[in-house]
Amino acid sequence: MKLARLVFFLLAIMVGGQLEGRAEMEPQPKKAAFGAGCFWGVEKIFSKVTGVVSTQVGYMGGSAAEPTYEEICTGRTGHAEAIEVLYDPSKVSYEELLATFWEWHDPTTLNRQGPDVGTQYRSVIFFSDSEQEAAAKRSKEVLERSKVFKNPIVTEIIPAGRFWKAEEYHQKYLQKNPGGYCSHKPGSPKIREVLHTPKEEIG
Repeated sequence: MKLARLVFFLLAIMVGGQLEGRAEMEPQPKKAAFGAGCFWGVEKIFSKVTGVVSTQVGYMGGSAAEPTYEEICTGRTGHAEAIEVLYDPSKVSYEELLATFWEWHDPTTLNRQGPDVGTQYRSVIFFSDSEQEAAAKRSKEVLERSKVFKNPIVTEIIPAGRFWKAEEYHQKYLQKNPGGYCSHKPGSPKIREVLHTPKEEIG
């Protein structure tokens, strides 16, 4: 009986060690955050990218705590409508997410995306670490040198502060309301060519 318990104990240790080692080898999901106009459309776009685990919309880059949608719409809180993306780095790179960001909005219009006007609709990349900061700045510089956009890029690249999750009715809005408002359209295919990023098929 004691021998059986000992064998069971040793097997448990071996299996536990294998599982722990496997967990350490598997890449952990990472976060990315962007502001690119109305977050309904931005969430729809990123949620369809292969390798994205989950998305949620909210408010970033402002000074007020726990802002509401009505408050950020006044422009007085300083927040941007933002999307927080949780992604699997083994399936999609941060550079690929950046390419999607640049491709699906106009980064040359200050505080505006199509008919949506206000500081909450500004173009902004919120970086979480030095690697994301470097990648974001590098992609912006490459696009600026390429002259893909006729006008100067006004996108902000700033540290990610507190992400305040938006009201529940904003989450997955276009999934709940397929015919809902969305002003986002894909830009020039040259954007990905310049960034050397494969085309991501997004409907």
